[in-house]
Amino acid sequence: MKYRTLGKSGIKVSEIGFGAWTIALAWWGKKIEEDEAKRMLKKAYDVGINFFETADMYGKGKSERLIGEVFKGMRNEIVISTKYGYDFQNVEQIGHKELPQKFDPRFTDMALRNSLTRLQTDYIDVYGLHNPKLQHIRDDTIFDTLDKKIAEGSIKTYQAALGPAIGWTQEGLEAMNRKNVSAVQTVYNILEQTPGNELIEFAEQKNVGVLIRVPDASGILTGKVDENTKIDEKDHRSVRKGEWIRASLKKVERLRPIAERNGLNITELAIKFILSKKSVSSVLPTVVNVAEIESFATMSDGNYINASDMKEIADLYESWPPYELKATPQTA
Repeated sequence: MKYRTLGKSGIKVSEIGFGAWTIALAWWGKKIEEDEAKRMLKKAYDVGINFFETADMYGKGKSERLIGEVFKGMRNEIVISTKYGYDFQNVEQIGHKELPQKFDPRFTDMALRNSLTRLQTDYIDVYGLHNPKLQHIRDDTIFDTLDKKIAEGSIKTYQAALGPAIGWTQEGLEAMNRKNVSAVQTVYNILEQTPGNELIEFAEQKNVGVLIRVPDASGILTGKVDENTKIDEKDHRSVRKGEWIRASLKKVERLRPIAERNGLNITELAIKFILSKKSVSSVLPTVVNVAEIESFATMSDGNYINASDMKEIADLYESWPPYELKATPQTA
């Protein structure tokens, strides 16, 4: 496992991180029991993963609790990233449906205190705004509050996790202008490089680390999803319609010769493509079992994609039609 510095924070994180939402939510076609979740967390640590990325709303605290239980007494050996901003206490969590958001000082105090308790720690390495909108990014009060938390020692740095879907370009760009934002998190993969390419380029200028989620394009790049796949409406991937799946599979076939000449399968090409981007700090593949953790971990070996193949991938991407991006609604 190779490690990178998370932007200006100085924190070293594994190139492959553990996105811990799957161990608390049945949003990926599988409910993971607690014993299996704990085995997955331990295996991730055993293969060199030190970066565990979660959020307080994942299972209404379940994901954080499991991390806290597994790594009790090992606090200095792992990097914990968690996020807040959703008032999830009295609502049902289904797919991409957004919940009420709060980032005011009182809510921040409560959310951070609860996360610290569940994680069994007195500090969080990377605290995150969970899917902030433009009005949040422009609210000095929010960042003043987080800066105070850094001064108090309860957090080391913070990130803006953009979402829930792909887009939020302006939100990401403006977040990176904030002094203590050390990372932004975004959906990015070899099939969906907008707005990631722009965010990655700006992040390099601002010394901000980029955290990548959905690197497998919701299962297209791992072979889990094909034209015959039936996705339940409660599954996080239900937004991926048949037309998108068919078009994506055709794009994969255009990429296959590049993978084969490098001795890679499509999944390996997809991950190494992302890791070939300098400002990317960690990739968070969606994992639902121990075998997947072991497989993704082997892809962090220091061997990236050469410049000519990266250009070919870029040229291919530019030839594909654009898609809709999400953003904060603008009013006149």
